[in-house]
Amino acid sequence: MGGPVRDGRAMIATMTPRLDARRWRFVLVQPDTAPQLLGAAIGTFREDEGVAAIVPADVADELGIEGPDFARITLMVHSDLEGVGLTAAVTTALADAGIACNMVAAFHHDHAFVPALRAEEALEILRTRAASAA
Repeated sequence: MGGPVRDGRAMIATMTPRLDARRWRFVLVQPDTAPQLLGAAIGTFREDEGVAAIVPADVADELGIEGPDFARITLMVHSDLEGVGLTAAVTTALADAGIACNMVAAFHHDHAFVPALRAEEALEILRTRAASAA
């Protein structure tokens, strides 16, 4: 893997979106479910209201935690954390199609969480957006 890409157009053109087959759910961690949720989480965030986690939907189901399921689309470009434009391009393209998108930026990649039922459509939109920037 090369170093981080900072140029906005280059990040978009090389984002290479990849759909994760697993389904994910955003949940609020409670003391009685913390060990299971935090052990399975791919991401957490401490908010004023408590700790939120992104966990496999099947783990949430086992604990009786309901909520909408999301698909994760990983943008495979190693995006620079100070790069500008990738998030805007992704969220705008999806918003134009009426698809909700929750973005998570990690160290190497950005991840778009979209409603599970629209995952394939979202993936195709992002592939098209990348091709138009090339």
